[in-house]
This record gives sequence, C-alpha cells and structure tokens, in this order.
Amino acid sequence: MSNLNNYNADLTRFERMPVAVYSDSKLASIDIANEIAALVRLRQKQNQKCVLGLATGSSPVKIYEELIRIHLEEGLSFRNVITFNLDEYFPMERNALQSYHRFMKEHLFNHLDIPKEQIHIPDGTLKIEEVKNFCIDYEKAIADAGGLDLQILGIGRTGHIGFNEPGSSIDSRTRLITLDHITRTDAASDFFGEENVPRNAITMGVGSILKARKIFLVAWGENKASIIARAVEGEISESVPTTFLQKHKDVQLVIDQAAAASLTRFKTPWLVGNCEWTDRTIRKAVVWLCRKLKKPILKLTDRDYNDNGMSDLLTIKGHSNKINIKVFNDLQHTITGWPGGKPNADDTNRPERALPYPKRVVIFSPHPDDDVISMGGTFLRLAEQGHEVHVAYQTSGSIAVFDDDVLRFLDFVDEYNHITATTSEKSEKLHHDIFNFIQNKAPTQLDTEEIQELKAAIRRGEARAACRYVGIPDKQIHFLHLPFYETGTVRKKPLSQEDITIIRKLLEDIKPHQIYTAGDLSDPHGTHRVCLNAVIAAVKDVKDQDWFKDCNIWMYRGAWQEWDIDEVDMAVPISPLELSKKRNAIFKHQSQKDRPLFPGVDEREFWQRAEARNRETAKVYDELGMAEYEAMEVFVKYLGV
Repeated sequence: MSNLNNYNADLTRFERMPVAVYSDSKLASIDIANEIAALVRLRQKQNQKCVLGLATGSSPVKIYEELIRIHLEEGLSFRNVITFNLDEYFPMERNALQSYHRFMKEHLFNHLDIPKEQIHIPDGTLKIEEVKNFCIDYEKAIADAGGLDLQILGIGRTGHIGFNEPGSSIDSRTRLITLDHITRTDAASDFFGEENVPRNAITMGVGSILKARKIFLVAWGENKASIIARAVEGEISESVPTTFLQKHKDVQLVIDQAAAASLTRFKTPWLVGNCEWTDRTIRKAVVWLCRKLKKPILKLTDRDYNDNGMSDLLTIKGHSNKINIKVFNDLQHTITGWPGGKPNADDTNRPERALPYPKRVVIFSPHPDDDVISMGGTFLRLAEQGHEVHVAYQTSGSIAVFDDDVLRFLDFVDEYNHITATTSEKSEKLHHDIFNFIQNKAPTQLDTEEIQELKAAIRRGEARAACRYVGIPDKQIHFLHLPFYETGTVRKKPLSQEDITIIRKLLEDIKPHQIYTAGDLSDPHGTHRVCLNAVIAAVKDVKDQDWFKDCNIWMYRGAWQEWDIDEVDMAVPISPLELSKKRNAIFKHQSQKDRPLFPGVDEREFWQRAEARNRETAKVYDELGMAEYEAMEVFVKYLGV
C-alpha cells in the first residue's frame, strides 16, 4: 500500500497525524480496500477471524464497492470477517430509508458472504430502558471477538467520529448520545427536513475506537477541508473529538486534494519550506500576505515578504515592487465586463477571446435555479451582449419542493377548470388521491411518481420564468432530467453512461464556444459534484471534434462557497442595477423563496447568500487595490481536457 505512505517530515511538520493525499477519492478507496482484503487473507492463512469496524455515509461507499468487486471478481471470501458498525440513529426502524442497517445491507452486506450472525450494528429499535445494557453487550461482543483489527472512520463537520460529538471524552464507550444541532442540520436533507432528524443516536465511543489496532479516517471534498485542518494540526481537544486520533499509534488519514486544501502544506506551502514558485503560487502567496497585513498589493514591501516566510521569493524574483506589479497586473487582467469576449477589441490580456462573436453559450445548471443564483449577473451580460445563450438544467430539483406548493398549484388548476367550465373525472380523482396522500404522508415517506412529476413541473415553470426575465427564448431552455437524480430521495444513483450521453448529445447539437458549469466539490447533497463529473465526462467524449477546439469551459461556484481570489481566471463586475435584476431572476423560483426545503448550514435565503458573496468578492478586489465595484461573479477556467 505504498501509495498511502507519503508522510514527509519536512512538508508535514505542522501535522500531528499521518495524512495521505490523493488526487482522486476512487484511487484512495481502492488502496484502502486492497489493504482490508490483504488483512482478510492474512487472517485466513492464520485461521483467525478478521474484525472490522465499519462506517456509513458517502465517504466509505467507494471502499465498499471495491470490496464487493474483489469478492465477485477475485473470489475472496469474507466468511471469516466479523463486523461492528460505529453507530445508528435512535430511534430508527431497520428498514427505514435513513437506517444504517439498510445502508450497510444495500452498500455491502447483501453482496458479500459474511455470515449474518457475524454482523453487528447498533439497534435503533430498542426501548430506551434497554439501551444501556445493549451498549454494555456491544462492548463485550467486540472484546470477545478479539478487538477491532481495523476501523474505518468518516469525519463530521463538528469533528465528530462515529456520533461522538464535541464534548465526548477520550475514554468514552458505546452509549446513547444527543446529536449536535450542526449534525442534525447536515442530516436534514436525508430526512426531508431537520424536524424529522432523530435527536439521539447510539454510537461506539472514542475509547472504543482508539482500541482498534489500525484506523483509517477518510474524507473527500472541500466541505471537509476546514475540520480536517483542525483535526490534524490543532491541539487535542474534546471540542474536536477527531483530535484524539493523534494519540493512536497506527492511524492514517486518507483524503483527496479538496479535503486537504486547508492544511498548511497546501494552503501556505511557503511556510513549511522551499516551494515551487509558479505564477499561481506567487499570486496565492501575495494575496495571502495582503489579507494578513490588510495592505493592497502595490504597498507590500521587502520587509513584509521577509517577515512572513517569503524571503526566498525575493531571492528568486528580486525586489518586492517587481513581484507586486506582476501580481497586480495578473489580477487586473481577470476583470472583464465582457464575459463572452469583447468584439473588435485587443484580447491579448482579456480572459475570454474576442472572436467568434456572437458566441453560442451553454450554461449547465445542476438544479433549476443554480444558473441565476451563481452567475445571474454574467447570465444577464451574455444575453444583453447578443450571445446565443442556452441553459441546460441537469436535474429536476423535484425533491426540494414543499408539499404545500403541490397543493397550491392543484388548487389553481381547480380554479382554472371552474372558470373555464372544464371538467375531467380523471383529473378530479388524481387531485383527490394526491391531496389524501399528502395529508396522510409520513415525514420520511417517498412521494408518488405523480407528485414527483408535479414538483418537477413546478421547478420547470419557475426556471422558464427566470429565463424569460433574463431574455432567453424557450427554445434555448433544455431540461435534461439526468437519470442519476430521479430517485425521489436525497441519495442518488451513481453517474451512468446514460447521463453522460444526454449531455454529450446536447453539446454536439449546439456546438458551443463557451460552456459554464458548476465547479462545486462540496455541495451538501453531492448533486453539483455529480453534475460536474457528467459534464467533464461528456466533454472528454467530444474533445476531438472540430467544434470543440474553439470552446472554453468556465466553472462557477454554487450557493455554498466562492472561489479563492488566487484561483480566479475571470471576474465579471456587477452593477447595482444588475445585482437587482439578478435578485429578481432568483425570485422567479418561488418554491425556493423565503426558506428552501434543504437550506444547508446557511439559513439565509439563496438571494441573500449570493449577494453577500458577490459583494465580498468585490470588496476583496478593492482591498487588493483594484477598482471598487458593487459586486463581482468569478470563474475558473477548466483546463483538464
């Protein structure tokens, strides 16, 4: 497993645990699965049981997929394996959609030959008075099995491992705990609303976890970057239970580059030793220095560089003034009021080429409102400046519609039928059935197909209204309904060739000169990430076609966060009037207005988040010494084709 042993004492001197960083979570998962398989084989040769501690959630899914492949294709038996899962919600029926019993069966146990009696998962169906003895017996069962050979962990946004929330002690054992508010908020989408998330869970304790002979903690995505940095580089503290892993003699954190972004060796590599001073690294360092010292770029001095770990940059590049001017010009050249390129202009230092003009543009929007939330000002500019703008809504967004909205639209249909004297026995029965279903619907019950389609129709109508407001004709609005999304639940199917083919066909039909796509790696629902992967996969399929040679791909961020300034390739200033128009376009999505069904960790409305983010970006450019704008939308150019 040499790929994981990349712990370097020089680069990682701020890190208190070994951390392996992979470019791809799938490759990392395969390596971990291979180590687990090797351990299973070793125990078989020793005629012993292999005791595994397992986790749920999205992080270990690819590990489980690879273990299943090894079993089916390589013939590895898991009959000598005993498993203990970390946790389970309480109360929780075993067959409920959110049940960890169900999760483990669907993602692992139904596909392996582990004897049922060797599978252990905390029981969410117990009576409250039975929990204490169950937890004692759970600890005893682990001990009787010989202890955990290997434990797989994920990490929560609070720093919890298992459901050991902040405040958990290092010697805690399996017990019933109360879930932190942040943990319940993060789980809200799985339960169709925070109010439906159980307040308690049964979890293996920190002390129980630390007894494992080997521990892998896995984390993928930018939303884990901040807590990973605290867990790895911070002091041991009950406020971040993951820091207790620093005391373990054989622990390995396995993360992707996005999750590693806040570690010192990636965030500020010049502070851990000599680094490769590329143009982007220099920009990153200078922007960091400006923000730390609260100085504009052109006011930085040699002493500022020397006093903040950047003296070797001066040695290589010369006087600070020379560096400052280069970085200033570099950032200045990212700013353009012509996101589609300015016709009849010198485009040498512009982010987008002048010709051809007008351009054919495709904006991919994961949900039916991401286009106007994330790049509404740029969307307006592209349309007003005469480009042929197409919008492709990748998913229906149906699960984010409240039941009340369905009833409201059905009431409208009834009113319309009454006014126009239109009657339909079938329509009346459907209305009656839908009304009764919603009135008697359990909190986590799946919608019927009819209701899912009605919710999708609501989102389509809102998207059309927003596009018309911006100035896009109906013929340039495309609803792709990618199959991976259409499950009726937050948990989606894997990306398939069918999804990719739908996008590829659209691209081949339009032959765009520009593609805009969501570049998020930390969307709470994972939909943005899958939609990006679908676009990239389709682009790879068409990259050798003649039209694609004249196509640029620009990535925007969704509602959750923004690109760092050092990453930006194009910044589009937004005037006060354009910001108001962007807000109005967002308001067309009425089902997401006031409070969306799945707001994530930020309870502000989407338009509020978008405006605050756009204004903050403009403020940063201003503080760096650029012109002062009301707001800005920023983009990163995709170069990975």
